[in-house]
Amino acid sequence: MENFQTGLLLMVVGMVTVFAILLIVINLGKLLIFLVNKYAPEEVVAAKQKATGPAPIQPNIVAAITAAVNVVTHNKGKIVKIEKQN
Repeated sequence: MENFQTGLLLMVVGMVTVFAILLIVINLGKLLIFLVNKYAPEEVVAAKQKATGPAPIQPNIVAAITAAVNVVTHNKGKIVKIEKQN
């Protein structure tokens, strides 16, 4: 019975130690995040000048998109706008 109590005591001490260390790590992480956000703010990146209009899409790509929409929607779909993503 004494071995069982010793094992139980070691288990409880180990679990409390791990829990305490995890709390310390979490709080130090929060502190680090706070300090970094306070003293090293995010750099503002200047927006690039965009062209006056969207880049033209090749006709064969438009045909492929139209065909795919027709197949998927059984000729009931309607393409309103096609834009190129950056």
